[in-house]
Amino acid sequence: MKKVLIKIFLAAVSLINLHGQEDVQGMTRISLMYPVYSQYLHNGLVINPAYAGTREALSFFLSGRMQWFGIEGAPVFQTASLQTLLKNNKIGLGVSGQFFKYGFTRATSAYADYAYHIMINKSRLSMGLRAGFDMSNTDYTGIRLINPGDPVFMTNDKPYLLPNVGAGILFTGKNFFAGAAVPSFLSYLKSSSGEVSFDTFTDFDIVATAGALISFSRAFRFKPSFLIDYPVQKQNAKNNIRFDLNGNFIFFDFLWLGASWRTHEEVIVGIIQFQITPQLMFGYSYDYPSGSLGTYSKGSHEVVLRYELGYKVSATNPRYF
Repeated sequence: MKKVLIKIFLAAVSLINLHGQEDVQGMTRISLMYPVYSQYLHNGLVINPAYAGTREALSFFLSGRMQWFGIEGAPVFQTASLQTLLKNNKIGLGVSGQFFKYGFTRATSAYADYAYHIMINKSRLSMGLRAGFDMSNTDYTGIRLINPGDPVFMTNDKPYLLPNVGAGILFTGKNFFAGAAVPSFLSYLKSSSGEVSFDTFTDFDIVATAGALISFSRAFRFKPSFLIDYPVQKQNAKNNIRFDLNGNFIFFDFLWLGASWRTHEEVIVGIIQFQITPQLMFGYSYDYPSGSLGTYSKGSHEVVLRYELGYKVSATNPRYF
């Protein structure tokens, strides 16, 4: 099984080197909104399937995000995930679902994740695969029109179902972690008549994360990390690179106080998290738009909740990654 998974993973990663084709005339690329989370490290399964099972417990996760609060039709994200490590400690399984609402568009995603873990001394190498679908439709009837009789906006957009696959790798040590993933490999085009067609591997994101844990004492620790989201084969891709720089101060393994800087949106993020019990964690973050968007938006709010069941979850063995 180990050899089979490694071969599948290497085949998937090699797709990064394929060259895309130009969009067919009269076709438009379908780009479902990729969710932006400020507390992404606690929701790693969404960006990297290799996270499945790394919590070493049955882990439930819920999150809700109100993006650009104060702007009509601004995005709203809701996420639920479940992951666990099987008894052999080598296989992790996970499932996740997301609901996006932005303007008159509704989108739903559902994915299943599989990860294989290899222990290297006291470190872990994890390789993951995911498969699922994205579904989206737009209700044009709710749009206020200058010409109410325009037939283009008299009916809803036909819902479309888009299967997708992803892959990722993650290396975790006692005091650091690093990983990279392609959450969705496949891309699609839509014709003027609403027909959807597969567009090979021409439009996807490579997401890389890394971080460390610096312990000054049992009562005080510091956890720096970063995320890079690099879009491949997109127009002006270099101008759309997203970079997050994050730092969390951890007090008594109970209170987490942190901040982030997101370059692409020019956003400053404040984060507070409480490890209420060894099993229960609650977090809140506020995004302050420091750029031109601050004139129109009152910021973004995000709340997360995680609950874990498992014999390895204990106060003497807290999980930082």
